Amino acid sequence: MSRTDTVIAPSRSLSPSAKGLAAFLRLMGTAVLVVSLSAGPAPAQSPHLGHQMQGGSPTIYGQPGSPIPLSPPPAAATDSSPHPVPHSGGMAEDTMLIWHVLFSQLEGRTNGSDTELRWDGEGWVGTDYNRLWFKSEGVLNEQGRVEDGIQEVLYDRPISFLRYFDWQAGLRYDWDASPGRLWGALGIEGLAPGFFDVEATFYVRDAGHFAGRVNGSYDLLLTNRLIAQPEIELNFYSKEDPARAIGTGLAEIDTGLRLRYEFSRKFAPYIGVAYDGKFGKTATFARHEGGIVNDVRFIFGIRVWY
Repeated sequence: MSRTDTVIAPSRSLSPSAKGLAAFLRLMGTAVLVVSLSAGPAPAQSPHLGHQMQGGSPTIYGQPGSPIPLSPPPAAATDSSPHPVPHSGGMAEDTMLIWHVLFSQLEGRTNGSDTELRWDGEGWVGTDYNRLWFKSEGVLNEQGRVEDGIQEVLYDRPISFLRYFDWQAGLRYDWDASPGRLWGALGIEGLAPGFFDVEATFYVRDAGHFAGRVNGSYDLLLTNRLIAQPEIELNFYSKEDPARAIGTGLAEIDTGLRLRYEFSRKFAPYIGVAYDGKFGKTATFARHEGGIVNDVRFIFGIRVWY
């Protein structure tokens, strides 16, 4: 068969099905034309960038050489376009009750001839803006006596003008083998620039006794799970307390370096080294009782939280 034979074919009349399809298309076209004519002009669009139509093209505010103003006119009161909801400036408090418990130090300390158990933990319960804190630390020596035991109950609330810090107020009780002491407490705790955990607390009790304590620590990520943590605690007192072997001024420094491995964020064993130093009259009291003034110890323990 030739190419001409392929293109040119004798005309044939439409089948009944083709005639029905053509009639259906003509009917639909007529309906669309009627609906379009009866709809009238399109409603005006919201006067925002790229939405208002003039002469069939979008309005672009601030376009060079255009008579359109540099910015769109104020939206009408009935404009339903989305806008940010004005904020009243107050804190939106969450009333859901939550809690947290952390033992940052649960460790054994040894210098070869003497071993002791130390704990340092805290927990809180409350909402995002109102919390009740519990703090506890102390040392259990080989004779089964508790030393340097400090227990605190504090009310905690964020500081509105100091980001990442809370103020805390409450009571401290020195509970150990020595005579107990009750203090009023006021301080701050939070995350300082550079991601340093900082805690500073001022204490006062009867007879004009004042005390201060400063804690600081930093988590240095060697890997995602291996973390080195330097830490320091300093204690100050305004008056001597011979019953508790405490002198004036800087009484004690407890510092150390811990290397922990986080099998999970909630469980991390660690090893490290710690130094406990006493100064001034506090060192004199320690020597009189046969204690160690400059004590360096190897430490091993676990860090856990719930």
